Amino acid sequence: MIRYPFGRPAAKYGNKKIHTPEGDFDSKHEFERFCELSILSTAGIIRNLDRQVRFSLLPSQRGEFRAERPTDYIADFVYEEKRGAEWVKVVEDAKGVRTDTYLLKRKLMLFIHGISIKEV
Repeated sequence: MIRYPFGRPAAKYGNKKIHTPEGDFDSKHEFERFCELSILSTAGIIRNLDRQVRFSLLPSQRGEFRAERPTDYIADFVYEEKRGAEWVKVVEDAKGVRTDTYLLKRKLMLFIHGISIKEV
């Protein structure tokens, strides 16, 4: 077990994990967005709200010199919202910092799955 003599170190991007009866959230921003989406879901404006949905981007591979792990994107929220007469699937990410890794995964989501990620 790692001991920190002066308390836990700050998160890399300043976020604080939130523990609630609804589950654990990576940041206060993500939890607040979940509360907003829950209200919209209760009102019937959106439906089928899910958290932490995993999308496969690249399968695991075995090369000549090493094996590569699979690459996934985990969306903060996935839900359906009504646009006109039909329900449309929305993949949403509560973003504080847009890292290079996130930007690459966002491009792969559009290329592989045809899904554009909504950033909040």
